[in-house]
Amino acid sequence: MRTASANALSVHLLDELSQLLTTVATHDDIYVVVLTGDGEKAFCAGADLKERQTMNDTQVKQTVAKIGALMTQIEQLPQPVIAAINGVAFGGGLEMALASDIRVAAKHSKLGLTESSLGIIPGAGGTQRLPRLIGIARAKELMYTARRISADEAYAYGIVEYVVPYAELQVFTQQLAQEMARNAPLSLRQIKLAVNQGMQTDLTTGLAIETLAYSRTLYSEDRLEGLAAFQEKRAPHYKGR
Repeated sequence: MRTASANALSVHLLDELSQLLTTVATHDDIYVVVLTGDGEKAFCAGADLKERQTMNDTQVKQTVAKIGALMTQIEQLPQPVIAAINGVAFGGGLEMALASDIRVAAKHSKLGLTESSLGIIPGAGGTQRLPRLIGIARAKELMYTARRISADEAYAYGIVEYVVPYAELQVFTQQLAQEMARNAPLSLRQIKLAVNQGMQTDLTTGLAIETLAYSRTLYSEDRLEGLAAFQEKRAPHYKGR
């Protein structure tokens, strides 16, 4: 990340992150992904506004599209994604956290979709993901006011699932990731798929999606290992097959 620039999303960083996520998505031996920023000042301050001042209109549109594509890539990563918010998360930074599955914030963090104060709107999924997470009226309020809220306020709004002291953020997040990773990786991936796809449709269709996702685990080696471990009263050794 780019500590001196509050980990802002430059074009170079966007390309690097996209390439890394493409690689991660193909690794069956990666069970859970943790996203965090460098240092304790910022998780991600959003778009690199200094870089943007040097761009023409076409370049700005291309960069905004890149940021949106990255957030979709995070959301669609097959593995569960935990955002460890180690500092400020404004604009695209908060949108990155919203594209993750679980959010853990350091207590000193500040969060907000602040784009309306800059004459624009959230353009990387914020207007869609935040209302789905916390409800329409509260999401509109935060975006209309461009309010910067504390980690505790974000917890009260339902934006983050946990708030911990900064000194405990890494250990807490790793423990949470390990708790997930002890389970069958195929199960984790299919749960994510079933929830993400099912929540965008009606209940009947969602249940059909769940059935399809369940069927992909039914004949796996991990399912047989889980049953054997239960019968033998031992910890299972899953291989993601």
